[in-house]
Amino acid sequence: MENRLFVSSSPHLRENASTRKIMLDVIIALLPAVVAGIWFFGMRAALVIIVTVAAAVLTEYLMRLGLKREQTVSDLSAVVTGLLLALNLPPSIPIWIAIVGSVIAIALIKQLFGGLGQNFMNPALGARVMLVVAWAGRMTTWTDPVTDAVATATPLGALKEGTLQSFSYSELFWGNIAGCIGETSAFAILLGCAWLLARKVITWRIPVFFVGTVALLTWVLGPDGLFTGDPLYHILAGGLMLGAVFMATDYVTNPITRKGRIIFAIGCGVLTSLFRLYGNMPEGVSFAIILMNIVTPLIDRHTVPVSFGGERHVE
Repeated sequence: MENRLFVSSSPHLRENASTRKIMLDVIIALLPAVVAGIWFFGMRAALVIIVTVAAAVLTEYLMRLGLKREQTVSDLSAVVTGLLLALNLPPSIPIWIAIVGSVIAIALIKQLFGGLGQNFMNPALGARVMLVVAWAGRMTTWTDPVTDAVATATPLGALKEGTLQSFSYSELFWGNIAGCIGETSAFAILLGCAWLLARKVITWRIPVFFVGTVALLTWVLGPDGLFTGDPLYHILAGGLMLGAVFMATDYVTNPITRKGRIIFAIGCGVLTSLFRLYGNMPEGVSFAIILMNIVTPLIDRHTVPVSFGGERHVE
Protein backbone atom coordinates (compact mmCIF):
# COMPACT_ATOMS: atom_id res chain seq x y z
CA MET A 1 0.00 0.00 0.00
CA GLU A 2 3.02 2.29 0.22
CA ASN A 3 3.40 2.64 -3.55
CA ARG A 4 0.41 4.61 -4.72
CA LEU A 5 -0.50 5.87 -8.15
CA PHE A 6 -1.78 9.43 -8.40
CA VAL A 7 -4.06 9.92 -11.39
CA SER A 8 -4.86 13.35 -12.80
CA SER A 9 -6.24 14.68 -16.06
CA SER A 10 -3.99 15.56 -18.96
CA PRO A 11 -1.83 17.31 -19.94
CA HIS A 12 1.02 15.67 -18.06
CA LEU A 13 4.12 17.87 -18.08
CA ARG A 14 7.62 17.02 -16.97
CA GLU A 15 9.91 19.78 -15.80
CA ASN A 16 13.47 19.44 -14.54
CA ALA A 17 13.36 22.74 -12.66
CA SER A 18 13.40 22.68 -8.88
CA THR A 19 13.01 25.45 -6.32
CA ARG A 20 16.74 25.34 -5.61
CA LYS A 21 17.65 25.64 -9.31
CA ILE A 22 15.27 28.54 -9.82
CA MET A 23 16.56 30.36 -6.74
CA LEU A 24 20.14 29.78 -7.84
CA ASP A 25 19.33 31.37 -11.20
CA VAL A 26 17.80 34.36 -9.40
CA ILE A 27 20.91 34.70 -7.22
CA ILE A 28 23.13 34.64 -10.32
CA ALA A 29 20.88 37.25 -11.95
CA LEU A 30 21.17 39.47 -8.87
CA LEU A 31 24.97 39.34 -8.80
CA PRO A 32 25.48 42.23 -11.29
CA ALA A 33 23.31 44.48 -9.08
CA VAL A 34 25.20 43.28 -6.00
CA VAL A 35 28.57 44.01 -7.61
CA ALA A 36 27.39 47.42 -8.84
CA GLY A 37 26.07 48.31 -5.39
CA ILE A 38 29.38 47.42 -3.73
CA TRP A 39 31.34 49.17 -6.49
CA PHE A 40 29.46 52.45 -6.06
CA PHE A 41 28.77 52.44 -2.31
CA GLY A 42 31.76 50.53 -0.98
CA MET A 43 32.16 47.99 1.80
CA ARG A 44 29.28 49.47 3.76
CA ALA A 45 26.92 48.11 1.09
CA ALA A 46 28.69 44.74 1.23
CA LEU A 47 28.19 44.62 4.99
CA VAL A 48 24.47 45.36 4.66
CA ILE A 49 24.10 42.60 2.05
CA ILE A 50 26.01 39.99 4.09
CA VAL A 51 24.18 40.75 7.33
CA THR A 52 20.73 40.84 5.72
CA VAL A 53 21.24 37.52 3.93
CA ALA A 54 22.70 35.87 7.05
CA ALA A 55 19.80 37.13 9.19
CA ALA A 56 17.26 35.85 6.66
CA VAL A 57 18.82 32.38 6.53
CA LEU A 58 19.17 32.15 10.32
CA THR A 59 15.58 33.32 10.85
CA GLU A 60 14.27 30.71 8.42
CA TYR A 61 16.26 27.97 10.16
CA LEU A 62 15.04 28.97 13.62
CA MET A 63 11.43 29.40 12.49
CA ARG A 64 11.32 25.98 10.83
CA LEU A 65 12.93 24.49 13.92
CA GLY A 66 10.50 26.20 16.27
CA LEU A 67 7.47 25.28 14.18
CA LYS A 68 8.74 21.68 13.92
CA ARG A 69 8.66 21.72 10.14
CA GLU A 70 11.07 20.30 7.61
CA GLN A 71 14.07 22.56 7.07
CA THR A 72 13.96 24.56 3.81
CA VAL A 73 17.14 26.61 4.12
CA SER A 74 18.81 24.53 1.41
CA ASP A 75 16.28 25.65 -1.23
CA LEU A 76 18.02 29.09 -1.22
CA SER A 77 14.74 31.02 -1.07
CA ALA A 78 15.83 32.71 2.17
CA VAL A 79 19.07 33.79 0.49
CA VAL A 80 17.07 35.36 -2.36
CA THR A 81 14.78 37.15 0.10
CA GLY A 82 17.77 38.50 2.03
CA LEU A 83 19.46 39.66 -1.17
CA LEU A 84 16.35 41.39 -2.49
CA LEU A 85 15.76 43.13 0.83
CA ALA A 86 19.37 44.33 1.00
CA LEU A 87 19.22 45.69 -2.54
CA ASN A 88 16.10 47.65 -1.55
CA LEU A 89 17.83 49.34 1.40
CA PRO A 90 19.95 52.52 1.43
CA PRO A 91 23.65 51.80 2.07
CA SER A 92 23.60 53.99 5.17
CA ILE A 93 20.88 51.94 6.88
CA PRO A 94 21.77 50.94 10.46
CA ILE A 95 22.68 47.27 10.57
CA TRP A 96 20.13 46.50 13.27
CA ILE A 97 17.30 47.80 11.07
CA ALA A 98 18.50 45.57 8.21
CA ILE A 99 18.37 42.60 10.59
CA VAL A 100 14.85 43.55 11.72
CA GLY A 101 13.83 43.69 8.07
CA SER A 102 15.09 40.15 7.46
CA VAL A 103 13.22 38.86 10.50
CA ILE A 104 10.00 40.54 9.33
CA ALA A 105 10.39 39.17 5.80
CA ILE A 106 11.05 35.57 6.82
CA ALA A 107 9.24 35.16 10.15
CA LEU A 108 6.13 37.29 9.70
CA ILE A 109 5.48 37.39 5.97
CA LYS A 110 6.82 34.01 4.86
CA GLN A 111 6.93 31.38 7.60
CA LEU A 112 3.87 32.34 9.64
CA PHE A 113 1.81 31.99 6.47
CA GLY A 114 3.14 28.48 5.87
CA GLY A 115 6.48 29.02 4.16
CA LEU A 116 7.47 29.31 0.52
CA GLY A 117 4.44 29.22 -1.75
CA GLN A 118 1.98 30.32 0.93
CA ASN A 119 2.90 33.99 1.42
CA PHE A 120 0.43 36.44 -0.15
CA MET A 121 2.97 39.20 -0.76
CA ASN A 122 6.62 39.36 -1.70
CA PRO A 123 8.51 39.01 1.62
CA ALA A 124 11.34 41.40 0.76
CA LEU A 125 8.98 44.14 -0.42
CA GLY A 126 6.62 43.62 2.52
CA ALA A 127 9.53 44.02 4.92
CA ARG A 128 10.79 47.11 3.08
CA VAL A 129 7.39 48.80 3.31
CA MET A 130 7.20 48.06 7.05
CA LEU A 131 10.66 49.53 7.54
CA VAL A 132 9.67 52.65 5.60
CA VAL A 133 6.60 53.08 7.81
CA ALA A 134 8.52 52.44 11.04
CA TRP A 135 11.76 54.30 10.26
CA ALA A 136 10.97 56.70 7.43
CA GLY A 137 13.93 58.96 8.19
CA ARG A 138 16.46 56.14 8.18
CA MET A 139 15.00 54.60 5.04
CA THR A 140 15.19 57.86 3.11
CA THR A 141 18.72 58.91 4.07
CA TRP A 142 20.90 58.50 1.02
CA THR A 143 24.61 58.41 0.23
CA ASP A 144 26.29 60.03 -2.76
CA PRO A 145 28.59 57.40 -4.33
CA VAL A 146 31.02 60.09 -5.50
CA THR A 147 31.48 62.23 -2.40
CA ASP A 148 30.20 59.72 0.20
CA ALA A 149 28.09 62.58 1.56
CA VAL A 150 24.88 61.77 3.42
CA ALA A 151 21.37 63.13 2.78
CA THR A 152 21.82 63.79 -0.94
CA ALA A 153 18.74 63.65 -3.16
CA THR A 154 17.86 60.64 -5.29
CA PRO A 155 16.89 61.17 -8.95
CA LEU A 156 13.17 60.81 -8.17
CA GLY A 157 13.55 63.10 -5.17
CA ALA A 158 15.21 65.67 -7.40
CA LEU A 159 12.37 65.29 -9.89
CA LYS A 160 9.84 65.98 -7.14
CA GLU A 161 11.76 69.12 -6.25
CA GLY A 162 11.94 70.25 -9.87
CA THR A 163 15.68 69.72 -10.36
CA LEU A 164 15.57 67.19 -13.19
CA GLN A 165 18.79 68.56 -14.71
CA SER A 166 20.82 67.23 -11.76
CA PHE A 167 21.16 63.76 -13.27
CA SER A 168 22.04 62.65 -16.78
CA TYR A 169 20.69 59.59 -18.54
CA SER A 170 24.20 58.16 -18.49
CA GLU A 171 24.40 58.43 -14.70
CA LEU A 172 20.98 56.83 -14.37
CA PHE A 173 21.91 53.97 -16.70
CA TRP A 174 25.26 53.07 -15.15
CA GLY A 175 24.23 53.78 -11.55
CA ASN A 176 26.64 56.41 -10.28
CA ILE A 177 23.85 58.09 -8.30
CA ALA A 178 22.28 58.07 -4.86
CA GLY A 179 19.67 55.47 -4.07
CA CYS A 180 19.14 51.99 -2.69
CA ILE A 181 22.03 49.56 -2.99
CA GLY A 182 20.68 47.55 -5.91
CA GLU A 183 18.36 49.92 -7.74
CA THR A 184 20.71 52.57 -9.13
CA SER A 185 22.35 50.67 -12.01
CA ALA A 186 19.88 49.97 -14.82
CA PHE A 187 22.71 48.27 -16.72
CA ALA A 188 23.29 45.71 -13.95
CA ILE A 189 19.57 44.98 -13.66
CA LEU A 190 19.27 44.48 -17.42
CA LEU A 191 22.10 41.94 -17.26
CA GLY A 192 20.20 40.05 -14.60
CA CYS A 193 16.98 40.28 -16.61
CA ALA A 194 18.72 38.84 -19.67
CA TRP A 195 19.92 35.87 -17.61
CA LEU A 196 16.45 35.16 -16.21
CA LEU A 197 14.89 35.37 -19.67
CA ALA A 198 17.55 33.14 -21.19
CA ARG A 199 17.05 30.57 -18.44
CA LYS A 200 13.26 30.87 -18.82
CA VAL A 201 12.86 31.67 -15.14
CA ILE A 202 10.66 34.64 -16.04
CA THR A 203 8.81 35.76 -19.15
CA TRP A 204 8.86 39.19 -20.75
CA ARG A 205 5.22 40.07 -20.06
CA ILE A 206 5.33 41.45 -16.52
CA PRO A 207 8.53 43.54 -16.90
CA VAL A 208 7.51 44.92 -20.30
CA PHE A 209 3.92 45.79 -19.42
CA PHE A 210 4.93 47.15 -16.00
CA VAL A 211 7.68 49.41 -17.32
CA GLY A 212 5.71 50.27 -20.45
CA THR A 213 2.69 51.42 -18.45
CA VAL A 214 4.84 53.66 -16.27
CA ALA A 215 6.56 55.09 -19.34
CA LEU A 216 3.25 55.84 -21.06
CA LEU A 217 1.54 57.44 -18.06
CA THR A 218 4.52 59.53 -16.94
CA TRP A 219 4.85 60.82 -20.51
CA VAL A 220 1.16 61.65 -20.88
CA LEU A 221 0.74 63.13 -17.38
CA GLY A 222 3.72 65.45 -17.60
CA PRO A 223 4.51 68.30 -15.19
CA ASP A 224 3.69 70.98 -17.78
CA GLY A 225 0.55 69.46 -19.25
CA LEU A 226 -0.30 66.46 -21.39
CA PHE A 227 2.58 64.68 -23.15
CA THR A 228 5.28 66.74 -21.45
CA GLY A 229 6.71 64.06 -19.16
CA ASP A 230 10.09 62.33 -19.39
CA PRO A 231 9.38 58.58 -19.52
CA LEU A 232 13.02 57.52 -19.93
CA TYR A 233 13.94 59.32 -16.72
CA HIS A 234 11.17 57.50 -14.85
CA ILE A 235 12.25 54.15 -16.29
CA LEU A 236 15.88 54.53 -15.27
CA ALA A 237 15.34 56.26 -11.92
CA GLY A 238 14.29 54.66 -8.67
CA GLY A 239 13.36 51.03 -8.13
CA LEU A 240 11.15 50.50 -11.17
CA MET A 241 13.44 48.16 -13.07
CA LEU A 242 14.52 46.23 -9.98
CA GLY A 243 10.90 45.78 -8.96
CA ALA A 244 9.65 44.89 -12.44
CA VAL A 245 12.33 42.26 -13.06
CA PHE A 246 12.85 40.66 -9.67
CA MET A 247 9.84 41.35 -7.40
CA ALA A 248 6.77 41.65 -9.62
CA THR A 249 7.76 38.37 -11.32
CA ASP A 250 7.67 36.40 -8.06
CA TYR A 251 5.97 33.08 -8.86
CA VAL A 252 3.98 32.94 -5.64
CA THR A 253 2.46 36.41 -5.64
CA ASN A 254 1.55 37.10 -9.27
CA PRO A 255 -1.30 35.57 -11.33
CA ILE A 256 -0.94 32.17 -12.97
CA THR A 257 -2.31 33.00 -16.42
CA ARG A 258 -0.77 35.11 -19.19
CA LYS A 259 -3.79 37.39 -19.30
CA GLY A 260 -3.74 37.72 -15.53
CA ARG A 261 -0.07 38.63 -15.50
CA ILE A 262 -0.63 41.35 -18.07
CA ILE A 263 -3.46 42.79 -15.95
CA PHE A 264 -1.24 42.52 -12.88
CA ALA A 265 1.67 44.30 -14.59
CA ILE A 266 -0.51 47.10 -15.94
CA GLY A 267 -2.01 47.56 -12.47
CA CYS A 268 1.49 47.81 -10.99
CA GLY A 269 2.40 50.41 -13.61
CA VAL A 270 -0.72 52.51 -13.04
CA LEU A 271 -0.28 52.53 -9.26
CA THR A 272 3.44 53.28 -9.49
CA SER A 273 2.77 56.22 -11.80
CA LEU A 274 0.04 57.64 -9.55
CA PHE A 275 2.21 57.29 -6.45
CA ARG A 276 5.17 58.94 -8.15
CA LEU A 277 3.27 61.78 -9.77
CA TYR A 278 0.72 62.61 -7.09
CA GLY A 279 1.90 60.93 -3.87
CA ASN A 280 3.87 62.45 -1.02
CA MET A 281 6.86 60.18 -1.60
CA PRO A 282 8.83 60.20 -4.86
CA GLU A 283 8.85 56.38 -5.18
CA GLY A 284 5.91 53.98 -5.33
CA VAL A 285 7.08 50.67 -6.78
CA SER A 286 7.03 48.71 -3.51
CA PHE A 287 3.55 49.85 -2.53
CA ALA A 288 2.22 49.23 -6.05
CA ILE A 289 3.49 45.65 -6.22
CA ILE A 290 2.19 44.78 -2.76
CA LEU A 291 -1.26 46.17 -3.51
CA MET A 292 -1.39 44.14 -6.70
CA ASN A 293 -0.18 41.06 -4.77
CA ILE A 294 -3.29 41.43 -2.65
CA VAL A 295 -5.47 41.66 -5.76
CA THR A 296 -3.84 38.60 -7.39
CA PRO A 297 -6.44 36.05 -6.14
CA LEU A 298 -9.21 38.18 -7.65
CA ILE A 299 -7.35 38.40 -10.96
CA ASP A 300 -6.87 34.63 -10.97
CA ARG A 301 -10.54 34.07 -10.24
CA HIS A 302 -11.59 35.94 -13.37
CA THR A 303 -8.81 34.89 -15.76
CA VAL A 304 -8.34 31.17 -15.12
CA PRO A 305 -10.27 29.40 -17.92
CA VAL A 306 -12.99 26.92 -17.15
CA SER A 307 -11.92 23.31 -17.71
CA PHE A 308 -13.51 21.44 -20.61
CA GLY A 309 -16.94 20.26 -19.59
CA GLY A 310 -16.87 22.29 -16.40
CA GLU A 311 -18.96 25.18 -15.20
CA ARG A 312 -18.02 28.59 -13.91
CA HIS A 313 -19.57 29.01 -10.49
CA VAL A 314 -20.55 32.54 -9.56
CA GLU A 315 -20.81 33.19 -5.85
